Amino acid sequence: MSTSPSGSAAALRAVRVAGPGAAPELVEVPSREPGPGAVRITVEACGVCHSDLLIAGGLLPGSTFPITAGHEIAGRVDALGEGVEGWRVGDRVAVGWYGGSCGHCDACRAGDGLHCARVEIPGVAYPGGFADSVVVPAVALAAIPDELTAVEAAPLACAGVTVFNALRRSAARPGDTVAILGIGGLGHLGVQFAEKMGFRTVAIARGQEKGPLALRLGAAHYIDSTAGDVAEALRRLGGAKVVLSTVTNAPAVVATIDGITRRGELVMVGLPAEPLQLSALQLIQGDRKVYAHSSGIAVDTQDTLRFAAQTGVRAWVEEVPLERTAAAVEKMAANRARFRMVVTTGR
Repeated sequence: MSTSPSGSAAALRAVRVAGPGAAPELVEVPSREPGPGAVRITVEACGVCHSDLLIAGGLLPGSTFPITAGHEIAGRVDALGEGVEGWRVGDRVAVGWYGGSCGHCDACRAGDGLHCARVEIPGVAYPGGFADSVVVPAVALAAIPDELTAVEAAPLACAGVTVFNALRRSAARPGDTVAILGIGGLGHLGVQFAEKMGFRTVAIARGQEKGPLALRLGAAHYIDSTAGDVAEALRRLGGAKVVLSTVTNAPAVVATIDGITRRGELVMVGLPAEPLQLSALQLIQGDRKVYAHSSGIAVDTQDTLRFAAQTGVRAWVEEVPLERTAAAVEKMAANRARFRMVVTTGR
């Protein structure tokens, strides 16, 4: 770690929220040493996710203020705690929503640590990545391929793994038609991943002006949801084996149901607050499934990063320095990000 001219440890910066509804503030914090099984990471970049609003609002169980949010972390290991194996100082790593788990419950033993009752989320279980440095359990680390910069890797640690995992675990197989509902922070990555996975990719969004963007991202077809019946448009294309919904508008989600083929799926990674108004008859016709999909554990993030490096999938980002984190969060919350805000530390 760098030192000041006097030889004392240099102060580290972190962006904290003092309480629910409080504005994020840049403060100086002491450096932390990693305990057993943990590592310290010099943060180089951290994506800004919509879920950071929930964390900064103290809405997740276990939250205590002040809170440092940020769970799309990319940087380098700079210190190892006792007992850490498989990682070295200098390794390039990413950490996402999954920030650790107990390791011994049934979910963890089944490789499903994301659903551990004691799952650790950066910003909730410990200070998150809107800082110069973060200490995390080593089990949460994903290796970053050389082909990706820290800024490119950070959004893939949450937004990227969420859509990548949802698609690869869905009923769709290469050659099938997959529709991505919404072209935003999640959707613009979903279109790219779907195309690179070999799916016949359809993008659905509001307005004809988004058509060229959808095609540029890799969609073979674009449906303007304001121009007519979305389900009918999907049926004209032969129907979708999978609709991956990245939006939070419940009527827009339901509008796709009747365009899904037999034994097809509606997979939600964007979660509407209001109930979905659909009938059992819509589901029994073709034995359709509707379910939500969350993120992934560290190995899933590592798979996502590797796939993106190999295929050229990249988040479209706007970089801002750490001291402008509050402005980045505000822009994301107002849906003005195009398409992912990423905070950088200059480290």
